[in-house]
Amino acid sequence: MKNLFRLSFFLFLTLSVFSGEAQTNIEKAKQDKHLSDYEGQTLAGDQLPVLMPFNRWIDPAGQQVYFGDEELENHALDCAASPDGKWIAVEGRYSIVVISARTKKIVHRFVLSSYFGGAKVINTFSGITWHKTDNDYKLIWSAAGNGGKSYVVSANWRKRKLEIDKTFILDAVPPARNSLANELIVSEENGEHFIYVVLNGNNTLKKIDLNTGEIVWKAATGVAPFGINKANGKLYVTNWAGSVPDENDKNVAGVPWGKAKVDPETGATREGSVSVFNPANGTLLNEIIVGLHPNDIIPSPDENYIYVANANSDAISVINTKTDAVVETIPVKLGHEQNPYFGDSPNGLGISSDGKTLYVAVGMDNAIAVVDLGDATSFASKSNASKVAGFIPTGAYPGAVCVYSDKLLYVANIEAEGARIPRILEETGTKVYNSHHQMASVSIIPVPDKNQLKRYTERVKETNQFFRVALSKEMPRENVDPVPVPTRIGEPSVFKHVVYIIKENRTYDQLLGDVKAGDGDSSLCIFGAEVTPNTHKLTEDFLLLDNFHVAGKSSAEGHQWTDMAIVTDYIEKNVRGWFRSYPHVQEDALVYAPTGFIWDNALRHGKSVRIYGEACVPEFDKNATWESIYNQFKNGEKVEFRNKTTIDPVKNILSQNYPGYDSHKFPDVLRAKTFIDELHQYEQQPGDQWPELIIVALPNDHTAGTRPGFPTPRAMVADNDLALGQIIEAISNSRFWENTAIFVTEDDSQAGWDHVSAYRTVGLVASPYTRFNKTNHTNYNQVSMIRTIEQILGIPPMNIQDATAMPMFDCFTNVADNSSYVSVTNQIPLDEMNKDLSQLKGQALHYAKKSMYPQFDRVDSGNDALFNRIVWFAEKGKEPYPAKYSGKDDDDDD
Repeated sequence: MKNLFRLSFFLFLTLSVFSGEAQTNIEKAKQDKHLSDYEGQTLAGDQLPVLMPFNRWIDPAGQQVYFGDEELENHALDCAASPDGKWIAVEGRYSIVVISARTKKIVHRFVLSSYFGGAKVINTFSGITWHKTDNDYKLIWSAAGNGGKSYVVSANWRKRKLEIDKTFILDAVPPARNSLANELIVSEENGEHFIYVVLNGNNTLKKIDLNTGEIVWKAATGVAPFGINKANGKLYVTNWAGSVPDENDKNVAGVPWGKAKVDPETGATREGSVSVFNPANGTLLNEIIVGLHPNDIIPSPDENYIYVANANSDAISVINTKTDAVVETIPVKLGHEQNPYFGDSPNGLGISSDGKTLYVAVGMDNAIAVVDLGDATSFASKSNASKVAGFIPTGAYPGAVCVYSDKLLYVANIEAEGARIPRILEETGTKVYNSHHQMASVSIIPVPDKNQLKRYTERVKETNQFFRVALSKEMPRENVDPVPVPTRIGEPSVFKHVVYIIKENRTYDQLLGDVKAGDGDSSLCIFGAEVTPNTHKLTEDFLLLDNFHVAGKSSAEGHQWTDMAIVTDYIEKNVRGWFRSYPHVQEDALVYAPTGFIWDNALRHGKSVRIYGEACVPEFDKNATWESIYNQFKNGEKVEFRNKTTIDPVKNILSQNYPGYDSHKFPDVLRAKTFIDELHQYEQQPGDQWPELIIVALPNDHTAGTRPGFPTPRAMVADNDLALGQIIEAISNSRFWENTAIFVTEDDSQAGWDHVSAYRTVGLVASPYTRFNKTNHTNYNQVSMIRTIEQILGIPPMNIQDATAMPMFDCFTNVADNSSYVSVTNQIPLDEMNKDLSQLKGQALHYAKKSMYPQFDRVDSGNDALFNRIVWFAEKGKEPYPAKYSGKDDDDDD
């Protein structure tokens, strides 16, 4: 069936009107080699297998068990098997579920907030374990709440029900805002029971008396400790960001509540470590350097070895517990010999009872890697070296694996199947989607034999579109004519310049649902043609993409996908918690991939780069208002500010004239004028000195809600739309237009509803070679866009995600139309202001007050569901909001 679909889709593209009659059949055939079934489908389906919005299929093995509240964005984080083998406990973000190993069904679900009186207390990154005392079983796990407090929660498991008997409160130690209890173990010592728990926020390990709650001792760890286990009479703690930097280390950058050692080229953390402690008194015995982002850690059954998952090194470190030396580093990569790219993300571990087989949750591969351990890393092994025997498909981003009786694997999938819970609108019968509504999932998979593992491995390669790795490595041919998007990296493009514009938080239907040429739903369109005339005109003058998607569900994820084409384990384990940071403006070194950002990739390969507003925040007079800044702009006065970035490589390529964001106070038309002024300066310079890669943040379509002192939501979106039109008009009138391609994406789609997919958004392409006046239905996404930018600039992919993305070949022809784009004047006054509270009553007053909550002071902060209601009311008035399908407006879930 798939082959038939692929053939029909190839024929469709071959005959398509936007193939461009000037393309040769030979080149078209070479481009078609990149195609798969993926590009011809949408993300609308909710039956397995399903598509994810970053060029991946989810087609898990075994049985899938789902849990969670449909009104929330649920994630399965960690799991633990009971000592008697009867129960599997799974830690979700909001709840704990217990699965019967016999029936493979959920027998109990414990909602954390119910115990804490409805307060916002949620589970942390991981950390759940069983403990037997006398004839009782206890389940013990870590959670975090407001007010800087974390908790270790101890519950009795009786009559198939969890009953909390103790909570241990662990306060933050400044500068930390939360102590962030994470992984823990329980140990019986001389008849007494103790908890050892890492405090990720406090950089501390604590020993707690389980019965009295007394702190026996505490010890300093490395930076952001994550995992803990005990072996050979010692405690081993993984440190996400390695050891604490010394005073003489020049390559140091901020992580929340401290500093970390960083790579001077990318700003990412450059070290991971394991701290070794004496459990009797907390004395630090050793500090072992391992791979990057070490997180989960488990011992061999005989405790002679400790295995560490290094998510940012795609490898497992094996430590001999007798010598505390790393005796082997095991690469864990899909298609290891053929795959040179970073991005598998090993982050969860399980081991067979005989110590011969290690099971690794490989997040980005959506799989479990099966590792046959060698004799250097397992006394039970007879083979010489450890090697990956194969892969087993799971749900999206597995974060933990439990081995049950060596027969079953229980896998906690952090992303499950993505945000695809449909809501049915009673008025129209329409299915609608929002990015913050998804169920958590657990894969229950029988341990495969060799033949089944071989078949599973091929399935994992297929669902990961692994065939494109070979295409990404094809050498450029000589004497090839320039084309818009070269078939092979390094072949010439007609473009020298790429402008990459990143906007904020909208779905396709919100802006383009009224466009009849595309698959839109006008009932969900709140910023249609009247508000966004330039966005609409750009789709008419160039190309309408109605099957284009963001890759993440929020800005903290979104700006990693737009800037790096990938997210790290740190992001995935933080989703919906965002305990340490909400990294939408790139201020946390723990967030970044070791391969860096798209600007790093360009600089490494000799390309010139200029950043306008991304990866920085403006520092300015906090007494300034939107109106005062706007009036200064209209009067031609200079607005004083300074952009601040925490990433050293960005400092040299960042425009200090163009205000960054994280504040609603700068109009986008001010940003546009700044960009255009610099463009004109480059035009005055001899030759072509305009940067080859230009990254532009254009954030005001986020809006400030109905907060007094700011423009109305539609005025802010109109400001954003006008600025976009002005920038593209200016470029098209410049002498650089004939060799420039412009790409536009939203960073995420969390701020609304869409009738096709929670991930569908507005994507735009503009260039002299993109004058189609047609609709393109090809399934593209942000990673496809980045791969296309790289293909044009002749730079290789950064990681496995962009290496396996489909370049946007069919968004370009080989015939240029150099006519200029003419922007459309705004129809909504840009200074149409929200009313003061004294002028409001009823719902308008209610939502204006909510818009003034401190949580909404900054871009992308605060409760998304509430903010979506506010914007809907501002634009739709009394028209019914799909409240029945989206939770209450007073949720405190940000």
